[in-house]
Amino acid sequence: MTGMAGLKPKYFLWQVEGRIAKVRLDRPERKNPLTFDSYAELRDTFRDLVYADDVDAVVFLSNGGNFCSGGDVHDIIGPLVKMDMKELLAFTRMTGDFVKAMLNCGKPIIAAVDGVAVGAGAIIAMSSDIRIATPEAKTAFLFTRVGLAGCDMGACAILPRIIGQGRAAELLYTGRTMTAAEGERWGFYNRLVDAASLEADALDMAARIVSGPTFAHGITKTQLNQEWSMGLDQAIEAEAQAQAICMQTRDFERAYHAFVDKQKPVFEGN
Repeated sequence: MTGMAGLKPKYFLWQVEGRIAKVRLDRPERKNPLTFDSYAELRDTFRDLVYADDVDAVVFLSNGGNFCSGGDVHDIIGPLVKMDMKELLAFTRMTGDFVKAMLNCGKPIIAAVDGVAVGAGAIIAMSSDIRIATPEAKTAFLFTRVGLAGCDMGACAILPRIIGQGRAAELLYTGRTMTAAEGERWGFYNRLVDAASLEADALDMAARIVSGPTFAHGITKTQLNQEWSMGLDQAIEAEAQAQAICMQTRDFERAYHAFVDKQKPVFEGN
């Protein structure tokens, strides 16, 4: 295991407080677009989170009134049109690896979305476990608007599971903006809060998660992802094994003794 509180990334902001990592893209004057370098650094950071013993949850925050405007037109889109197939495939695999790193990092991720969350920004929100937004949030999977398919970074697999096949198909075919109200109604956003409360609300949610049995939370995240491709019998058996593992933890024992003593359990993540 390793500590990540002292991480000093070059291409985004990172801060750990109370075992909660806060992540912000840091180009607010451009609505926080991604570059080749920030993609790679985010991928590597979320990969390393698997081994972090000082982070139990992640909050992906907006910055300057916007979440993320996707891939930078000049720093990414321009160079891509000059690449050959081998180079393009290396890039698309790298962006997909970022999503896989988010899914497999073992830590619950909360996206706090204000303003623009489009393209890869929408993907980051989609790949988080919980999404909270302001009424001003504008979310678009706009890949078709730049001549590409909607099947980018797992969108065709993940988005229908959140909002349903028909709604996902509409967004991915048209690239139109999903309003915050639609996002909440369709289940993409867990709830809407005003901009002044967004960060505090997301951090409060993260704090509640971190105060729980964090080892068991990691198991929950793993099962939520792995059971997509399982049949019902496989899923029930996988959960039986997962829960038996959790029953071996000290947190399970602590919860039992707290119940007997009529006290609130204090979990330690082991």
